[in-house]
Amino acid sequence: MKTKIIRIGNSQGVRIPKPLIEESGITKEIEMILRDNEIVLRSAETIRKDWDSSFKKMAEQGDDVLLDQEEAEESSDWDKSEWTW
Repeated sequence: MKTKIIRIGNSQGVRIPKPLIEESGITKEIEMILRDNEIVLRSAETIRKDWDSSFKKMAEQGDDVLLDQEEAEESSDWDKSEWTW
């Protein structure tokens, strides 16, 4: 699909047809990437889509624990020498 570049104030832009916006899932905010001589537009909202369900699934499977739990609970040298109660 070809379209023309239009002037928008001191900038330039393109009009994106409504069917393309609906099919792409773009709502209010986009991410714009310049890659090899191409401008890629994509919905910014889909980047972390479904993370909530993924985290819930991890918690159900017990896969959301800290890998360095023991180290995190140990006192550091600074804690032992500098910290006073």
